[in-house]
Amino acid sequence: MKTDEELLTLCQKRDSHAWESLVRRHQGRVLTLAYQFTGDNQTAEDLAQDVFVRLYESIDMFEPGRKFQAWFTSLARNMCIDHYRKRRKDRQIVSKPVEEFYDLESTTEGSDARLERRELKQRLLAALDSLGTINRDAIVMKDLQGLSHEEMATMEGVPIGTIKSRVSRARAELARVLIRLERPQMEAQV
Repeated sequence: MKTDEELLTLCQKRDSHAWESLVRRHQGRVLTLAYQFTGDNQTAEDLAQDVFVRLYESIDMFEPGRKFQAWFTSLARNMCIDHYRKRRKDRQIVSKPVEEFYDLESTTEGSDARLERRELKQRLLAALDSLGTINRDAIVMKDLQGLSHEEMATMEGVPIGTIKSRVSRARAELARVLIRLERPQMEAQV
């Protein structure tokens, strides 16, 4: 089996079989990452497709000697973050009549739980967005993408101890940000 770097070299020569292999190898991880940022299957599929289009357009910029996975993960993660930020800016006030929302009212606990999860996800994404690049990357790679410390160290080119420290600091900072975001809600309920 060819390495990612070998496949990418073949892709630079416009080998369509190498491209298909590279996409098949990484599509699950990219789709999972995109879903974690969007929360919607269709939007995640569209975003994942955009990531692969960008990868294809950027193939010739890959520098020999670099690790493909680190380069590609960075490209995919940055596109997901950009999409999240753009979506957040594009949100507008709903212009539907109030009557159209009556059907959305629910008395079931399942709907309440879904609403809570959605609100938590929005707070989490807002908190992630406020973190610095190193902390955000550490959280995304470890907790959202599920990479091991060893994989992260290889991708970032730093010792495992450094990665463990980054993850620990990032989680602590994320917790502080989440507490700050939740404090106004808790005070409003009192």
